[in-house]
Amino acid sequence: MPLTILFDNLRNNIFVIFGLIFISSCDLINFKEGDTGINFNDSPKPQPVARAHDQFLYRTDLEGLVPPEISKSDSINLVERYINSWINKQLVISEASDKLVLDEAEIERKVLDYRYALLIHEYQKLYINDNLETEISDQEINTYYRNNLDNFELRQHIIKCRFVKLPLEAPKLSIFRRLFQSNDEKQLEELRSYCYQYSTNFHLDSTWVNFDEVLENTPMVTIENKVHFLRNNRYYETRDDVYHYFLKISDYKISEETSPLEWVRDDIQKIIINKRKVKLAKELEEGIYSRALKNEDFEIFTD
Repeated sequence: MPLTILFDNLRNNIFVIFGLIFISSCDLINFKEGDTGINFNDSPKPQPVARAHDQFLYRTDLEGLVPPEISKSDSINLVERYINSWINKQLVISEASDKLVLDEAEIERKVLDYRYALLIHEYQKLYINDNLETEISDQEINTYYRNNLDNFELRQHIIKCRFVKLPLEAPKLSIFRRLFQSNDEKQLEELRSYCYQYSTNFHLDSTWVNFDEVLENTPMVTIENKVHFLRNNRYYETRDDVYHYFLKISDYKISEETSPLEWVRDDIQKIIINKRKVKLAKELEEGIYSRALKNEDFEIFTD
């Protein structure tokens, strides 16, 4: 079927094309010359669904492409995307073959190199997954942090704070202010309950947060000298036409200072895990080499 007709049908009546792609092969009967005019022993000719230059995409190439659990419309979209992708690749491959002068032996060597690299990578991944220790002690994290302080310079201002955004009509503001300033655990729970009822945004946890993210969508975002603000304000309250904004800062760190451990703990855990993976990959390679050397599985021939 010509490429233009195929795509006209695909766009104008995708259901017909989908039916064509997945039509049962038992419906295809080859007629040949003979006494009966029918030969049931010959296999049906493969049914192409697309062509790009002299390359054809067949129904059989699409087998297993569509998961059985997805809807009919999703199946049609998946098949259409696959066909379009196949055509694009074939067109690029054809033009590249015409334009490039390539050493076939070099291409074959690169293909083999890629195959071997992929095989090694998959085996390394399997070995690492089977042998990786993912538990990391606090002592290990603390030791890495102390030994690499120069690598943990802050790139932004961070704070520990309470922040609450309240509608102007929120009730009992005097009680809220008292709770907001209190360090009593019981009153903190009352404050949390109040915020759940009336606040549109709040942060009451004693964790480090990015100062700029706290200021987003508040009048405080216009603060020009943020370092001066942090050094001179522990409590700040402002408002706009719709909301009250309350900020209480218990601690802060300025950009270019050393990050507190809590701020970089997750990063350190990832670094330690990655180092363990590298160590396991090296261990695998050295172990294979040592066993092969012991068993005389390889040798180097010299003149």
